[in-house]
Amino acid sequence: MKKKIRVLPICFLVITILLTACSVEDDGSGASAGKNDTSIPAQVQSGSTVIPDETAASSKNDEAPETEESTEMNMQMKIGDTYVQVNWEDNESVEALKDLCKDEPLVIQMSMYGGFEQVGSIGTRIPRNDVQTTTQAGDIVLYSGNNIVVFYGSNSWAYTRLGRITDLTDTELRNLLSNGDVTITISMEE
Repeated sequence: MKKKIRVLPICFLVITILLTACSVEDDGSGASAGKNDTSIPAQVQSGSTVIPDETAASSKNDEAPETEESTEMNMQMKIGDTYVQVNWEDNESVEALKDLCKDEPLVIQMSMYGGFEQVGSIGTRIPRNDVQTTTQAGDIVLYSGNNIVVFYGSNSWAYTRLGRITDLTDTELRNLLSNGDVTITISMEE
């Protein structure tokens, strides 16, 4: 992948030089490129994407993502002793959850309810933006601003979406969540 990134700026540079070096007859519009004209070709000026030179590209691609990755901590969730992969929503409720577990893990005692979900109090209210939702197995939602619900079935109600478990099948979720009360732990990755 890095070779492709380095080749593109070089190819762009060569094409730009070749286009700049070519003589273009004046078409009366005032736009012409002579042999000594070092301006950017009209094709680039008209809105085409400009690829930065190799030095700028490598510093952007190599340094910026590493900085972002190293400063942003991700939240993780464990159901009982099983870590699950969660695709967390980007909303103020999830940000509030991150704040709750930034110093120590948030441990929530869950209870089975309705034969399709586990629900547990987070011990405080966090911001919510409830929307009528039909859930599916794997959905994680906020209910009433102070309860987390993890679904292994489906329900329709007004919830705030928090995330979705992405690494377990519906059957695996049912096996993990439908055999009695569980404890979930939400923490920041180390």
